[in-house]
Amino acid sequence: MTLYHNKYRVETTHLQNWDYTSDGRYYITICTKNRVSFLGKIEKGVMILNECGRIVEQCWYDLENHYHNLRLDAFVIMPNHIHGIMIIDNSIVVETGLKPDVETGLKPVSTKISRHGIFEFVRAFKTYSSRHMNELDHTPGKTRWQYRFHDHIIRDEFDYVRIKQYIQDNPLSWENDSLKS
Repeated sequence: MTLYHNKYRVETTHLQNWDYTSDGRYYITICTKNRVSFLGKIEKGVMILNECGRIVEQCWYDLENHYHNLRLDAFVIMPNHIHGIMIIDNSIVVETGLKPDVETGLKPVSTKISRHGIFEFVRAFKTYSSRHMNELDHTPGKTRWQYRFHDHIIRDEFDYVRIKQYIQDNPLSWENDSLKS
């Protein structure tokens, strides 16, 4: 840990010297602020989304409409976190001639970036979903998500199958979930 502005902070958990805009599959976990459960509830191993959970689901799947080099794979919403697999395929932009620079409707993305990566996708997801949830319950500016998120670069097919199965089975193991508040 290092001291920054008289506060201790944890060093980055992201892989050093890795280009997070490069092609590949990435496993992402994003927790709600203070791990508060407000996205729904688990009943008999099934996640029942509430209105906030449905907003999160819509915002997740809408990401592909804003980023041409992004494909989404397995995804689950839990009461206080989400898990998903994001796939970056920059060949889509090259093959189709689509412009990689987009405007998300939230905040213009820098036009100097030639391709987008995990940090931009997560930023957009958090911003867009928070804005809609805050509109729903009239709490402008309320922080909904933890500042950081967990990522894992999926390196091979075995890793991919294992993670995809974990995502699909996550509601069944909620009682023992380490992220449960």
